[in-house]
Amino acid sequence: MNKVYLCIDLKTFYASVECVERNLDPFKTDLIVANLENTNKTICLAISPKMKARGIKNRCRVFEIPKNIHPIVAKPRMRKYIEYSSLIYSIYLKYVAKEDIYQYSIDEAFLDITSYLKMYQKNYIEIAKMIIDDIYKTTKISASAGIGTNMYLAKVALDIMAKHSKDNIAFLNEELYIKKLWHHLPITDFFRVGHGTENRLHKLHLKDMYDIAHADEKVLYKEFGINAKFLIDHAWGIETCTIKDIKNYHPKTTSISNGQILSKDYNYINARIVLTEMVDNLVNQLVEKNLVAKGVGIYIGYSKNIIPSLKVSFKLEQATCSYKKILARVLTEYDYRINENVPIKRINVCFFGLVIQKYEQLDLFGKIKEEQKEKELEHTVVEIKNKFGKNSILRAISYQNEATAFKRNKLIGGHNAE
Repeated sequence: MNKVYLCIDLKTFYASVECVERNLDPFKTDLIVANLENTNKTICLAISPKMKARGIKNRCRVFEIPKNIHPIVAKPRMRKYIEYSSLIYSIYLKYVAKEDIYQYSIDEAFLDITSYLKMYQKNYIEIAKMIIDDIYKTTKISASAGIGTNMYLAKVALDIMAKHSKDNIAFLNEELYIKKLWHHLPITDFFRVGHGTENRLHKLHLKDMYDIAHADEKVLYKEFGINAKFLIDHAWGIETCTIKDIKNYHPKTTSISNGQILSKDYNYINARIVLTEMVDNLVNQLVEKNLVAKGVGIYIGYSKNIIPSLKVSFKLEQATCSYKKILARVLTEYDYRINENVPIKRINVCFFGLVIQKYEQLDLFGKIKEEQKEKELEHTVVEIKNKFGKNSILRAISYQNEATAFKRNKLIGGHNAE
């Protein structure tokens, strides 16, 4: 029996939530979700369907909105959006077991409905409509659905076809995919095909999925390496990955990271403060998850790309979650490599090679008691933050003027929480 997947998308989710909260119709209301505390160059997190219908791009900057349009401006409220997303997930659970649901993002989910067709005595269109109608009845949020015989086809049906359907539902199998979409342009409408991939394909004189399907595979593998397999399979509408595969997947290497685009240009001294806070944040995550890191990566993006970004990665002497040890090495690398004369706009820190702490190699020459005392202190800090909030206890450096931790701890996903 062929698999049948739904890919459900909540239309302009953040903007729709803000409209619903104001008892407004998203399809009749000009509304943007953006934080105007920054500048008019701020990117809109979302715009209402009415503004999309006007031809305005979803991720536009505030100053790009035509002057004759005066939208309601809603400040992002990530906690509220998570509440709605959780409620909608509970609606999925009314119809499908959690083992058959993959939450792809806050506003998009895959559902394997293969075994439910017989149970509900309904076809896939009817099941999709049943779930979408329940979402709207419960939350007043509109949704669309792509249906496919694999997860890729369901996603493509959603992204390319459902928005042109009267009932916001579209279906694809491999035969229909070849018939309807082999020559579809732009090719960037397809899942996992970005502008970089598009440009590389154009160099090979390949413009659509038909061209990829009939191209010399040796040429594709030479250009794209192992990723050529995904391109070739997707050109034919083939996808072997299932929801079960995704849930059973365990990466060979693990990492955690923290990144910031600074609100203004920072000099190297003030950027050093933010870098220290980011290391502290990542160490807290290590301690909370009972992990240690084997290495660290640092990325420093200079303002306006005046000079190339600084990228450096290094292994630690031993796997550790020690704030003192990791910070000392990070700041040593930073101080040695940073260009002190160029302003900084972006900072990223990554801890890689994570392993469970019980497998940590002991430092026989270190001060074991001192390290154990530091670990106990870090655990206490994490417990306090989990109980009373991230800002309940901060290092002294976070009270300096250019520090960002206090403000960022109030954010969710980099956006305002409330």
